[in-house]
Amino acid sequence: MSERCDVVVVGAGVGGLAVAIRLAATPGRRRVVVLERSPVVGGKVRTWQAGGYSFDIGPSLLTVPQVFDELFAVAGTSLAAEVDLVRLDPQFDHRWPDGSRLVTHDDPGATADAFHRFTPEGGAAWRRFDERGRRIWDVSVRTFFAGPMVGPLQLARRMRSPADLVTIDPLRTLHRAATRSFDDPRLVQWAGRYATYSGSSPYRAPATLACIPHLESRFGCWYPVGGLGSLVGAMARVAESVGVEVRTSAEVAAIETTGGRVSGVRLTDDARLVAPVVVANTDAEHLYADLLPDARALARVRRATPSTSAVVVAAGVRGVTPGQRHHTVWFSHDDRAEFAALEAGRLADDPTVYACVSSVTDPTQAPAGCENWFLLVNAPPGVDIDGAEQQRRLLELLAARGVDLRPRLEVARTITPGELAALHRSPGGAIYGTSSNGRRAAFLRPPNIGARRGLYLVGGSSHPGGGLPLVATSARIVAHLVTQRGA
Repeated sequence: MSERCDVVVVGAGVGGLAVAIRLAATPGRRRVVVLERSPVVGGKVRTWQAGGYSFDIGPSLLTVPQVFDELFAVAGTSLAAEVDLVRLDPQFDHRWPDGSRLVTHDDPGATADAFHRFTPEGGAAWRRFDERGRRIWDVSVRTFFAGPMVGPLQLARRMRSPADLVTIDPLRTLHRAATRSFDDPRLVQWAGRYATYSGSSPYRAPATLACIPHLESRFGCWYPVGGLGSLVGAMARVAESVGVEVRTSAEVAAIETTGGRVSGVRLTDDARLVAPVVVANTDAEHLYADLLPDARALARVRRATPSTSAVVVAAGVRGVTPGQRHHTVWFSHDDRAEFAALEAGRLADDPTVYACVSSVTDPTQAPAGCENWFLLVNAPPGVDIDGAEQQRRLLELLAARGVDLRPRLEVARTITPGELAALHRSPGGAIYGTSSNGRRAAFLRPPNIGARRGLYLVGGSSHPGGGLPLVATSARIVAHLVTQRGA
């Protein structure tokens, strides 16, 4: 049995839904079908519910919301009309083993004051670092994020002058830039944490990533009421409103080709969709190893370093923790040792712990008088670990840092890299696709134009990388490519 359509999108993650909306809403009214092997849409944006608690067990923060507002505008609506957003203030509570604490705010002036109170030179240093991040971002928007990327020459052509290359600072590491900006090693560690937003190490990722804390300062940190799943739900509704057909529990077995170009897909039940355009919202390694076997393309994909994975513990607890913020980071004693362990393929003995307790902002996410704790520590992709042991270890570690959830625990779930790999078919459970480690990382990512005519790649493992804003940007780039190039 076969049917015809104009575009098949494999995978209903954020990238797949976003590109489907764009292609269905543009003039010509393409028939777009999205196939998702899971019973729910959203990809790595996942929700787990138990005992009256609700947890975002994928992304837990929305930044640069205007990329989604622009996406929804294509379909005749807006982000504000579809999602109830809260702009968080404070944004993050940062804590160190020596008891010191730094709270960043929605207002840049308040953040500068907090840095000044933290260390006398901190406020001025933060302003300079933030201004550098602003310049990096403004140049990146019109160069790196402006279109597909297949090599340095393509990036150079979008630059106005050699000064643009100096501005984006790709040759230094983020750690090097941080040490030149801050005298206090704690603030160097603060800046280096932003490499983990792309599953990378500050000792290997470029200083270009200094734009990430600027984005929080400039555009805010946002929480969709009801959790990040509310954003995915809105995307699914908007997709349906412009005629996209989303089919869940529909697993693609193969992308089919004829004469060097794609011709559609075959599902595991042997049904076929014939289409001149296929957009793969899957990990690129899974694409070229399983769906469209191609040894040469697979070898190119494997040149890119996968991002880190994670150990996640979702814990529903009784009672309210005094002074608890929506987002908290407990830093390790030694971040160099922490990242060295990850690069060596093992868990750090003393990891940085990130916590999101969204019930602080949204009481519907936990029973009255209770809290929903999402805990995450970075892990190397592919590491084989015992989930129960890691849950015990992480809760013990958090207790040592001043917050003991163990006597209050009601429900808990631990997610390991192996589970993430199986759930998302991402190698080793790499949660951001490819990392930003190395000077050439941006050019080693699989390009948006696939290895066959009519094949396109969208999502975190292709250009421009992982994270919600970049995945949405990837969808914009791919939709433009399809419109211009077609099959």
